[in-house]
Amino acid sequence: MHTVVVGTSGVTASDVLAVARGGARIELSTEAVAALAAAREIVDALAAKPEPVYGVSTGFGALATRHISQELRAQLQRNIVRSHAAGMGPRVEREVVRALMFLRLKTVCSGHTGVRPEVAQTMADVLNAGITPVVHEYGSLGCSGDLAPLSHCALTLMGEGDAEGPDGTLRPAGELLAEHGIAPVELREKEGLALLNGTDGMLGMLIMALADLDALYKSADITAALSLEALLGTDKVLAPELHAIRPHPGQGASAANMLAVLKGSQLTGHHQDDAPRVQDAYSVRCAPQVAGAGRDTLAHARLVAERELASAVDNPVVLPDGRVESNGNFHGAPVAYVLDFVAIAAADLGSIAERRTDRLLDKNRSHGLPPFLADDAGVDSGLMIAQYTQAALVSEMKRLAVPASADSIPSSAMQEDHVSMGWSAARKLRSAVDNLTRIIAVELYAATRAIELREGLTPAPASRAVIEAVRAAGVQGPGPDRFLAPDLAAADAFVRHGGLVAAAESVTGPLQ
Repeated sequence: MHTVVVGTSGVTASDVLAVARGGARIELSTEAVAALAAAREIVDALAAKPEPVYGVSTGFGALATRHISQELRAQLQRNIVRSHAAGMGPRVEREVVRALMFLRLKTVCSGHTGVRPEVAQTMADVLNAGITPVVHEYGSLGCSGDLAPLSHCALTLMGEGDAEGPDGTLRPAGELLAEHGIAPVELREKEGLALLNGTDGMLGMLIMALADLDALYKSADITAALSLEALLGTDKVLAPELHAIRPHPGQGASAANMLAVLKGSQLTGHHQDDAPRVQDAYSVRCAPQVAGAGRDTLAHARLVAERELASAVDNPVVLPDGRVESNGNFHGAPVAYVLDFVAIAAADLGSIAERRTDRLLDKNRSHGLPPFLADDAGVDSGLMIAQYTQAALVSEMKRLAVPASADSIPSSAMQEDHVSMGWSAARKLRSAVDNLTRIIAVELYAATRAIELREGLTPAPASRAVIEAVRAAGVQGPGPDRFLAPDLAAADAFVRHGGLVAAAESVTGPLQ
């Protein structure tokens, strides 16, 4: 099994994906253990002094003015976890919880939190055992970290609350820890606070969304090319020299992908033989510009994620010179903004895909295709309602694109008077990614059927490979009306699990 070694300088996006989705094992580096021990010595020294230090010998948030005596500090750390584990609503996905815990462990191992090595090791042990704390949908404002979600994870480390075992069964956390030989942690000064104070949930969801969207943007380039082909459009607008004079990297990459898919097609430009069109509609002609802008948005989001992966997000933090200082690095604004940016780009990509689908179904704009791609229009409705479903998904995408990060709601008696709502932005983006997958699947379904209805014209080799693969995956071709939902589900699975990209790349080679 793949092993991820956590050191003091952060982790990579591939490390997060390996742990969250691939079940990779985690080891702490010797360097990380030494840094943990050194920072802990500083915290212990401060804890022994009479002067109050935030997070070590005081209350939290608006209660930070109270000095906590030595005998109550362990109780203070337990209490912050118990009281902050106040989430409500549905459970979030296992991969999100694993990313959340792993990213908190990443910051703990930086040596800036003051957490003991044994606490960090317990975090790794819980992940390695496949134990997943119960984390709920609501409870984070994206400031002072993803407080409630991280608190539910810390509660499991204490052997309290419920968690899911490796077999998927929900059980008391204490039982699961005992079964795997893991001793519950007894938190000491600052440790409860250090386990709760990070942007880990929103960052983990951003990293997974970026990985999914990388594949979906390739998929969208492929379906856009198939739609262009089915509409007898021209591929001249994809010429590299046209995109070189507007040198946005994403635009050039999308145009190159479409051109690679269309290479060798006998459908493109065919309409000029008998029914000249000066130019194609925007949804066809401007596909690289829209998808390309989204690709560049992903690139910016990836840069922010990489910076956050290299960060130690906690409050207070232990500095190399021995100071323990309060700060505002836990504020989720940098991550929240890009989560919203990406949701906007995804919504627009879904919107332009739906416009191409609608064009394929409209006999007045499809350049000779039957109405709704029906076998016997009037008796058959064809893909009329498949487009309704796609339109409903696009409408939902537009609502999901409303930025959460533009909102703020004060909390903690106005001490935390401006928050990022980054967790909410991340939850919206996950829904948007799911919906975009379905939208692309509907365009794929319509475009492949439309190409097959162009009798006497030979599609590009890559298009033929896609059609053969999607039919082998259980998505049926043209014919009389049938129960459509299973076909759409099969198309969704074909896109979601990489079948579409693999089929196209079997001819084109790796797409950008």
